[in-house]
Amino acid sequence: MTQKFDVVVIGAGPGGYVAAIKAAQLGLKTACIEKYQDKEGKVALGGTCLNVGCIPSKALLDSSWKYHEAKDGFAVHGIEAKGVTIDVPAMVARKNTIIKNLTGGVAGLFKANGVTLLEGHGKLLAGKQVEVTGKDGKTSIVEAENVILASGSRPVDIPPAPVDQDVIVDSTGALEFQTVPKKLGVIGAGVIGLELGSVWSRLGAEVTVLEALDKFLPAADEQIAKEAMKTLTKQGLSIRLGARVTGSEVKKKQVTVSFTDAEGEQKMVFDKLIVAVGRRPVTTDLLAADSGVTLDERGYIFVDDHCATSVPGVYAIGDVVRGAMLAHKASEEGVMVAERIAGHKAQMNYDLIPSVIYTHPEIAWVGKTEQQLKAEGVAVNVGTFPFAASGRAMAANDTGGLVKVIADANTDRVLGVHVIGPSAAELVQQGAIGMEFGTSAEDLGMMVFSHPTLSEALHEAALAVNGGAIHIANRKKR
Repeated sequence: MTQKFDVVVIGAGPGGYVAAIKAAQLGLKTACIEKYQDKEGKVALGGTCLNVGCIPSKALLDSSWKYHEAKDGFAVHGIEAKGVTIDVPAMVARKNTIIKNLTGGVAGLFKANGVTLLEGHGKLLAGKQVEVTGKDGKTSIVEAENVILASGSRPVDIPPAPVDQDVIVDSTGALEFQTVPKKLGVIGAGVIGLELGSVWSRLGAEVTVLEALDKFLPAADEQIAKEAMKTLTKQGLSIRLGARVTGSEVKKKQVTVSFTDAEGEQKMVFDKLIVAVGRRPVTTDLLAADSGVTLDERGYIFVDDHCATSVPGVYAIGDVVRGAMLAHKASEEGVMVAERIAGHKAQMNYDLIPSVIYTHPEIAWVGKTEQQLKAEGVAVNVGTFPFAASGRAMAANDTGGLVKVIADANTDRVLGVHVIGPSAAELVQQGAIGMEFGTSAEDLGMMVFSHPTLSEALHEAALAVNGGAIHIANRKKR
């Protein structure tokens, strides 16, 4: 007998599982299909984010930073720590425990909200029917009034450096090192490359990042990117821009990487090489030829502003559609789609999706950069405040970086908040909340911020937009 549901979600990542839970909460009979298996051969929910992405990488980032602090950062506090060592297998095991707890938590939420979990590979057929292929190869058909495609993404492979998950690894393999490589190469100076490079650099690896672009962090505000380059280089990352990898050769558990840069052809030898050049949408065997769903020229599922595909009642969210590949973007799209299926007029503000790089200091931003706004001909006023002038940052011995607030010169409306420094992600989120409600720099400046806090830096930067900062000298108006 064919099972029938109001909503069937293909994929239980941060977009899919959130969409399924929200749909069930709204009274819709909901099923979610997932095929990903953990090391024990059990279906694990949470997608890339919980299993091999956001969460495990942050676990290693936190562990490695604590080691770095204990080894090199405690003396300034009057704390003497001798003989500090790192047990890499224990660090990785802790990461795995966190993953297991969180993925198990999603399974518990499915049960609590009445979501039916269907284990296997989901494929959309014509007429909103979905074929489910179990790990035993057997297939079944489920019918849905509405289908949400949330199949996610996978790392991009490049021919010059084929991944073997031993010497040459992708972002997944880089989470599983059992020893610290003496020399580590990273292809790609994006979010993943910088975060994973930071982890192993803190633990003692000599890290070289090869970036094909001539510009560092082109999506970030130039002032923030320049500060980030300076800081990360000082921390020990060797970031080589304009370095295009042309080949690699694995020999005796080492890899020789060939690349070209401004100086010509180069070669470097590494013990491990991480390929982190981006991610691509997963649509392999997701859509039957007669499903009616169309892909765009880059291989993403084509959707409108509300994530509806070309087939009525079929939606797609997250990494498999246009826009930034971010877990929080996928989650909110999942909520929006579930609510629209339930008859609500939900929508998303795609202009205010924060971006974060969890290096130390953190790098985060929301809204537009100063360069984007000037290119659009928008006159702006800019206010900055360095953490070096923050009492709370001084107390924590974490004074690197700054907060930057950009406002329309005519209306004073805040158009961008950019931060590099301690708790940058949290401060940018404060800016995003204000921007969602059309805040002005003056509004932020008039609010009372608790003292001493890092968030006072946002307050001061907002005041500085109009020349009213208290704890730094203000720039003279031209």
